[in-house]
Amino acid sequence: MEVVLEMTLPRNAESAPLVRHTLDASLRGLGVGSEIRADIALALGEACANVIQHAAAGMEYEVRARMDGTRCVVEVIDGGTGEAEPEENAGWGAAQAAPLAEHGRGLQLMRAFTEELHIAERVHRSGSIVHFEKSLAS
Repeated sequence: MEVVLEMTLPRNAESAPLVRHTLDASLRGLGVGSEIRADIALALGEACANVIQHAAAGMEYEVRARMDGTRCVVEVIDGGTGEAEPEENAGWGAAQAAPLAEHGRGLQLMRAFTEELHIAERVHRSGSIVHFEKSLAS
């Protein structure tokens, strides 16, 4: 069985819990264990938080997830439509955060809890695509 979710969300703090709970319910329905679901929820939350706080332009963002019973593939897509400010797109490529820093550890967390993490610029539009994958096997 394959489950595909596609959501267009407003860039506000209330949207991140909604998408996390929706994806978690789908994973739970597929019988995925709580530890793996927690890893995916953490990575998704970090990606959504970054888009909500730092997206170059646009009032919406997209989340696409595909689960096939063995793997979960997630993309969080900045809904930017205008010219991106260089410093706003630099957030993903920034150097590693200091151990006691209050901000800037999202990318490190995503790398630690997922597989196949990629961040790319959108083609023909400003903004970024955060792509990560996670094996659903315990």
